[in-house]
Amino acid sequence: MVKVVISGATGFLGGELAWRLEDLGHRVAALSRRHRRERETVIWDPNAGRLDAESLTGANAVVHLAGESVAGRWTKARRRAIRDSRVLGTALLARSLAGLAAPPRVLVCASGVNVYGHGGDAVLTETSPSGNGFLAGVCREWEAAADPARAAGIRVVHLRFGLVLGRDGGALPRMLPLFRLGLGGVLGSGRQYMSWITLDDAVGVIMRAVEDDSLTGPVNAVAPGPVTNREFTRTLARALRRPAVLPVPAAALRLALGRAADELLLSSLRVQPAVLQASGHPFSTPDLPSALAAVLA
Repeated sequence: MVKVVISGATGFLGGELAWRLEDLGHRVAALSRRHRRERETVIWDPNAGRLDAESLTGANAVVHLAGESVAGRWTKARRRAIRDSRVLGTALLARSLAGLAAPPRVLVCASGVNVYGHGGDAVLTETSPSGNGFLAGVCREWEAAADPARAAGIRVVHLRFGLVLGRDGGALPRMLPLFRLGLGGVLGSGRQYMSWITLDDAVGVIMRAVEDDSLTGPVNAVAPGPVTNREFTRTLARALRRPAVLPVPAAALRLALGRAADELLLSSLRVQPAVLQASGHPFSTPDLPSALAAVLA
């Protein structure tokens, strides 16, 4: 049995990971601002820079998933919250782990495919350069904030997640009501690529990152079948047996969400999980039709 400390352990992804680890007999502790009844808690406050490092003693692995949601309109305060929740938390955790006499062997940190910016039709892998934009800059700072842990000899893995598809969290439940009414539609031109992964496969990738000593640095946590927004729309509509005939113009998205629309909905990210594919990692649902069938079952 190993001890795994998780930030974001009550979230969409972290909650599923915690449940899966506990089901396998592992010990899970949650990094949280307040005590949790359901499991061991390590108290921290990233904004205030407070974390009792000694409470991390005995952890074999730390999985850092916490971060403010990027959904919605990006006001100045919202951008600050998105950035600080990732960079300050990661920096505090990395410094604390680096100072331990017996640090964990691995720190797995969430990141995002938005680090590549707008890629057009280009296939993006872990060796592709980072791009432009607010989220790309946040991702660069986010990953760099783990440097103290890396310098202390801890294996650090940055999982660059795409859209995580699950029935009870993430973006998909917000889409389903409109699509079930037949009101879904293509966003903008529909030519922009979307990189995605199911919740089940996302948890599998995290567990692989914890266990596999050969994985280090950036790892694209996406399925090997990125699709255009038009393909995604058609596939989801087909899975729900509904039409999807109401396109949403880019101008309308920008009016509603401002600059967030370009980076969250209109940027093209044709990302491949090259590192995972080279390691022979299996995906339970590598194509979108099978993924949506599994999620919606």
